[in-house]
Amino acid sequence: MLKNLNPMLTPELLYVLRAMGHGDELVLVDSNFPAESSAVQTVHGNLIRLDGNTIAEVAEAVLSVFPLDSFVEHPLLYMEVVGKPNEMLEVHRDFKTIVDNHSDRNWKMASIERFAFYERAKQAYAIVATTERKPYGNFVLVKGVINPEGHVV
Repeated sequence: MLKNLNPMLTPELLYVLRAMGHGDELVLVDSNFPAESSAVQTVHGNLIRLDGNTIAEVAEAVLSVFPLDSFVEHPLLYMEVVGKPNEMLEVHRDFKTIVDNHSDRNWKMASIERFAFYERAKQAYAIVATTERKPYGNFVLVKGVINPEGHVV
């Protein structure tokens, strides 16, 4: 164990988060996402499983150490509801609240069409699978930059 780190941050996940660079993308997915088949195409090449945890729990852990990218318009993306591109579900709103609780600014979040999300996930640095049961609990986080003082740029 390490002090002041969420125990959900496994050795593999910590390695991936640290190895990622500015602009790399991390994908957090629910229990229905084709995670294994998508993860083999990512930079990391292996699925990171956090079974028994919800998207909210994983987001709390990841966002405790993960800087978001201030150089892109939407450093947070969520899978949009099929046929309802402007609808935000509870799982999306909860995720945004967690982001806001871990930040010093109001990060913009946008939706991405389901099949476009699948393709984007395959291009990510890594995919983290949860056992979230709420539909459309799938998110992309774009990694940002930390200045010499340790603050997100």
